Amino acid sequence: MRLRSIELNLSGAAQAADFLTGTWGLAPAETGADGTRYLRGSGPFPYLVALTEADGPSIRCTTFVSDEAVVAGIAARARDAGWPVQDTVSADPGGGAGILVQLPEGEVFRFLYGAGEVAPITGRDLPVKLTHVVMNSTDAEWTATTAERVLGFRVSDRTKGMVFVRCNTSHHSVAFARAGHSSLNHVAFEMQDLDAVMRGIGRLRDSGMAPAWGPGRHGPGDNAFAYFVAPFGAVVEFSTAVEIVSDDYHVGAPDDWTWPKNRIDQWGISDKDVAALAAAERNFRYRPLTV
Repeated sequence: MRLRSIELNLSGAAQAADFLTGTWGLAPAETGADGTRYLRGSGPFPYLVALTEADGPSIRCTTFVSDEAVVAGIAARARDAGWPVQDTVSADPGGGAGILVQLPEGEVFRFLYGAGEVAPITGRDLPVKLTHVVMNSTDAEWTATTAERVLGFRVSDRTKGMVFVRCNTSHHSVAFARAGHSSLNHVAFEMQDLDAVMRGIGRLRDSGMAPAWGPGRHGPGDNAFAYFVAPFGAVVEFSTAVEIVSDDYHVGAPDDWTWPKNRIDQWGISDKDVAALAAAERNFRYRPLTV
């Protein structure tokens, strides 16, 4: 299974697309019949972000791609657990069929099989793919445990702030933040390497934007990072690839991920605008799934 894309509703979709393609570094893919703007990276996925014009910000879904048997298994377990499940045929680029599943705290995940891919883009300094999407949670531990049981995900690490969960050998494709509410925390775009992350920071500084946190290097996942608050209100991250782990990876506990005083990452070289990040992390909520 692979994390593919996130689908957002918001006011000012055109302006958000302009930022993500003109400054952040994504490439336009196509525009749907309903005006949805699809933006892609350099990798084989037809798009990474979908932006649909709406009265206000919300998350349509977060999309994963797999095979039919895996999706069928998730559907059966989710229905047995009493979670809302909706069969779906994707009208987004790449197509595919599958299900929409609403987790107990409201997060909506879409699992597709038969979704198409496209030729990679070479010779451009684009994000490659989404490396992870992080959701705020009122009970991150419980949500992660149910994601293991119902979705087949696996917990990789626990810190004081988050529970990191994987759906393949990448350390985490999702994480649940111990926030006390349910919403989008941030979306992380995987860059080709550390130099590409730094060039991205420079590109945003050229446009007058400074990182809200970073550059730095996380503990869980071991990825370099830089966070920004996008003009359309979401927190977006430049990231290197997260660590590849095996089935016998030791699940870390909060005490395994502590830093010296006044440090909040491995490098300890940058400040964190906690207030700006916390405010932006409340902007995008999930809409209830209708079944």
